Amino acid sequence: MTVGFDYSKSFIKKHEVEFMKPFLKEAHNLLHDGEGPGNEFIGWLDWTEKYDRQEYEKIKTVASSIRQKADVFIVVGIGGSYLGARAAFEALTHTFHNLLPKETRNAPQIYFAGNNMSPKYMTDLMETLDDKEIYVNVISKSGTTTEPAIAFRILKSHLEEKYGKEEAKNRIFATTDKSKGALKTLATNEGYETFVIPDDIGGRYSVLTPVGLLPLAVAGIDIDQLMEGAHEAAIQYGNPNIDENRCYQYAVARQILHRRGKEIEILVNYEPGLQYLGEWWKQLYGESEGKDGKGLFPASVNFTADLHSMGQLIQDGKRNIFETSIVLESAQKDLEITEDEENLDGLNYLKGKTIGHVNRKAFEGTLLAHLEGNVPNLIISLPRLDEFHFGKLIYFFEKACAISGYLQGVNPFDQPGVEAYKSNMFKLLGKEGY
Repeated sequence: MTVGFDYSKSFIKKHEVEFMKPFLKEAHNLLHDGEGPGNEFIGWLDWTEKYDRQEYEKIKTVASSIRQKADVFIVVGIGGSYLGARAAFEALTHTFHNLLPKETRNAPQIYFAGNNMSPKYMTDLMETLDDKEIYVNVISKSGTTTEPAIAFRILKSHLEEKYGKEEAKNRIFATTDKSKGALKTLATNEGYETFVIPDDIGGRYSVLTPVGLLPLAVAGIDIDQLMEGAHEAAIQYGNPNIDENRCYQYAVARQILHRRGKEIEILVNYEPGLQYLGEWWKQLYGESEGKDGKGLFPASVNFTADLHSMGQLIQDGKRNIFETSIVLESAQKDLEITEDEENLDGLNYLKGKTIGHVNRKAFEGTLLAHLEGNVPNLIISLPRLDEFHFGKLIYFFEKACAISGYLQGVNPFDQPGVEAYKSNMFKLLGKEGY
């Protein structure tokens, strides 16, 4: 019932880990004593102990009501306001959730908006909403982030035109700052139900707050188990002893490989439902470590599909990469491969075996090939893909990211570089003051 970690295939030597122990101890103390850079944003560290139980119960009550009434639930947000919820949704629901009959999925169709500037995406989304009962969750600390603000303006107008202003307000839920900001002001003025983004938790660390919990509860995901997994992880990964703390082993291993000249970490999955976990992970590590001229470049691939494209580069390309593979020890669903009389595809040797078995051998064969190609491999394993273990995995990555950032010598909780493109875009658009 735990998240496993194995760095025995990474070519890392024991003395390299021993060398890092004093630095790890310092990083642990900086984080847990609240004395490191960005310490005003470490509320996620003990979040499973201190979260507002009353608001949590409100999330479950509101989500239950929405599930009964809504045909469509639209989550409006970008970056940390969206990626964590999207990652959990894709991993923990039916692969074709939105195509299932409503009585089968026991939840509305879930769509995401405000995470891009594409006019086609937004137009296509609006065209799917005819004759549907629509509810919207807009997520933003400020309410002025361009992409979600534009999407919400369009959706708000649509709801008010369709239902009238009074009824529209009952279908809009705002997750935002507790006391200030444009979205909070709008929500107060319009009478929207609101949920709070904690002041001391940054967006990319916020999936276990109302930012992620409301959409996930609406989707029918067991958020009690999600939080229980994260709570167990918080206890387990609070241990400063690297020999007993797999989370710290991961943080140290990736920094050792970085110091060896490995510039790119590739997160590998063998399950399509984990694709968006890779997207969330890329933001978490890219935004946390990519500063001061430092940082591993986080990339992700989806195997076995990408073995037929990126596989060549990983196997034979420049040796500046290492892989971190997420492996499931068991599949919740599986199919047996049957015999075919003509055997034109040559697959009868697999008769009686399952697709899950073949997938596991694909991982094992790929691992052997990439090790022969001198690609270091770190392996993270989950007993199964469910809410409890996904919650543990989320906390595993968050804690490792914070420790890794301190080991690297950066503030893992700010993102000063994000503002550069915005200033240029606002200037080109003619926004006053730019």
